[in-house]
Amino acid sequence: MPDRLRLVIAEDNYLVREGTRRLLEDSGAVEVLAAVGTPGELLDAVDRLRPDAVLTDIRMPPGHDMEGIEAAHRIRARHPGVGVVVLSQHADEAYAFELLKNGTAGLAYLLKERVGDSDELLRALRETVAGRSVIDPAVVEGLIARRKRLERSPLADLTPREMDVLREMAEGRTNAAIAARLSVSESAVEKYANGIFSKLGLTEEKQVHRRVAAVLTFLRAPAAG
Repeated sequence: MPDRLRLVIAEDNYLVREGTRRLLEDSGAVEVLAAVGTPGELLDAVDRLRPDAVLTDIRMPPGHDMEGIEAAHRIRARHPGVGVVVLSQHADEAYAFELLKNGTAGLAYLLKERVGDSDELLRALRETVAGRSVIDPAVVEGLIARRKRLERSPLADLTPREMDVLREMAEGRTNAAIAARLSVSESAVEKYANGIFSKLGLTEEKQVHRRVAAVLTFLRAPAAG
């Protein structure tokens, strides 16, 4: 992990773009190589500058739909070593699923309100550079609350402590970090995690993917009607 992350920012709102640039540069942990306003400019900047990570808005011209997610997929395909954090105003698990449906490594989905928390934003950027994945806690909470109400939900089989561990895993924390937050041993966290994977039918998944795959299990479930 580099001491200073080399970053490209994509956001069509000039004030938000420059404010985010200033916030991250002032942290001393980031060098912003370029700050652009369109998906085309983003892809060009990544091809030319080869940053460590990208921070992109989910909606950009021309359609203001999911251009950031589409750009994230193209960046990961072209440059697998570049981490991508996608920012959205929407705590909607459908967007997170769209981002992560073809693979979770090196991708994060955060709400835009996290921009004001430089420590949390930097953590997400570092996690993606390390090849891991992060889903915003607000998205995870909404997801869990909704799916728990569904009849035959996979969550019905999880214990309260397994639910706690699942929340922490979905936010990208390691076993050691989860143990510290929940005041349990690391071996206990591993036991809870294995229980979650087993109950969700993820025992055959590769270790690097199982944590976010656990959350994706809920994303794939039919929405409550």
